[in-house]
Amino acid sequence: MADQQQPHALPQPQPPSPPRREIVTGVPRGTRRRPPAHTPARSEISEQTTLGATYVRALMRSQLRAGLGALGVLALLVGTLPVLFTLSGSGSGPLVWVALGLAAYPLMWLIARWYVTRAERNEADFTGLVMDPAEVPGPYRRPG
Repeated sequence: MADQQQPHALPQPQPPSPPRREIVTGVPRGTRRRPPAHTPARSEISEQTTLGATYVRALMRSQLRAGLGALGVLALLVGTLPVLFTLSGSGSGPLVWVALGLAAYPLMWLIARWYVTRAERNEADFTGLVMDPAEVPGPYRRPG
């Protein structure tokens, strides 16, 4: 029985060593932006040149246009109420209360909401003109 040989144990394969980790200590590529060469609109406004005054006047004009539009629609809404009351024939009937209590306030709220949205968009457009597009704050960013 000495002639019987025991089977040779096959060598166990070694598990592969984990890949070597490298540590990068530089600034990430996304944060390495060059500042713009110059921002002409911002410098024009801060130096109070004629072009800077034109930029500011354009913003004020667009805000005034939005405000006058909202005021005109509101005046049209409130101005037609006496005509509506006269045509209905009742001076203090239920139509008056429905028009004043249920119809006028939601319409005024919609007008005010439109005005605020438009004013914020005007300011965001102006900020986008003056600042570098990567620095523009706020929820509204002009597409393109």
